[in-house]
Amino acid sequence: MAELSSARPSETRAQRLLRLRRAVETGGALHLREAAELLNVSEMTVRRDLAGTETALALLGGYVVNATSPSGIKYAFEQEIDQHTQDKRLACRSAAASITAGDTIFIDCGTTMQSLADCLPEDLPLSVICYSMNIAAIVTRRPATQVMLMGGLYHPSSQSFSSEEGLSYLRKLGINKAFISAGGVHPTRGASCSNFHEIAIKQAVIETAMECILVADASKLGSLKPAFFANLDAFSRIIIGGSVSSEMRKLFKSLPVEYARKVD
Repeated sequence: MAELSSARPSETRAQRLLRLRRAVETGGALHLREAAELLNVSEMTVRRDLAGTETALALLGGYVVNATSPSGIKYAFEQEIDQHTQDKRLACRSAAASITAGDTIFIDCGTTMQSLADCLPEDLPLSVICYSMNIAAIVTRRPATQVMLMGGLYHPSSQSFSSEEGLSYLRKLGINKAFISAGGVHPTRGASCSNFHEIAIKQAVIETAMECILVADASKLGSLKPAFFANLDAFSRIIIGGSVSSEMRKLFKSLPVEYARKVD
């Protein structure tokens, strides 16, 4: 672990990439921040190093992975699944309780929405619109569910698809309730995520759905991600799972925030 703090300012790009490749081969994936610490350079330098077409590494979903092997991507996504699992499930159970028979619902991509798909009431007749593989894998197993999967270019970092055709298709659908995920929920800067291809999809469904519900775990409160997609007043409900400090609650007191907590 001593190598993480070792300074090597004279290293060339090729030498840095070699060290990154060795680290990825050992651990399967490396967060961008960790990669910068390993090389003792800025995150921007790591991004520039990885921009060349000749490298076997890629930056996906904030992780440095082996571009020729899906195992690193899978590792990064599964790491996210493990983060704040209980709080996500608390929020999703509360959100799923509002779904009624015959609803047409939109389920966003991401690990939180995977919990929502798991929480859908058993055998309830539904129509589900989604654009990610992990959500589709769950809802297609439901016996009384009609599934509409938006296709397009596949993005491994979030197991999701995007295309202009998919957006056009989405805008033609009647959606009762849209469940939206976010990587950041900020009181003044709104809802944001890490993947820019998600912006158009989230905004299209917000414009289309009768009701939009933001679902997130408590760790997302106060955070801001690079891809802004909506002000918080775009949502009729904001459901947050987990314990939230009184100071943080004060920042959101004028918004329709509901807190789903585990009862001791």
